[in-house]
Amino acid sequence: MSSSFLEIIELEDGSYALQKIDSDDAPLVVIQFSEQVSEFLHGNEVVVAKAMMGAGVQAASNVSKAVLAKEEEEFNGRTLH
Repeated sequence: MSSSFLEIIELEDGSYALQKIDSDDAPLVVIQFSEQVSEFLHGNEVVVAKAMMGAGVQAASNVSKAVLAKEEEEFNGRTLH
């Protein structure tokens, strides 16, 4: 995925979505809390959704960096004849 600015929005149904800013594309991630969890969180769903999405973006970044490092390692390990 290319570098873009992302935003978290609340959808009409009360779920939260991560999307590219100024994009009409479908959201990248949608989080919907069950009624039971919403009651447990006492209206703090947005805080938890932000933490979940932040952790997801960080994990995706780490995976991307690992893939690039592995590709670079494989490329540098080749012998030019």
